[in-house]
Amino acid sequence: MSTLVRILLAIFLPPIAVLLTTGLGLQFLLNILLTLIGWLPGTVHALWLMNRDRPLA
Repeated sequence: MSTLVRILLAIFLPPIAVLLTTGLGLQFLLNILLTLIGWLPGTVHALWLMNRDRPLA
């Protein structure tokens, strides 16, 4: 899937982006909880999960 599409999903639908990135599991459930608390925590978590394994360079 295109990186741009994944970033847009992480911004507008964080749980869907996490589901596509990590699958159905603890991170997905945590993201749903964070998104229910507020949109921003869910978005930050989704973006962090998508970029945690990428090198900085």
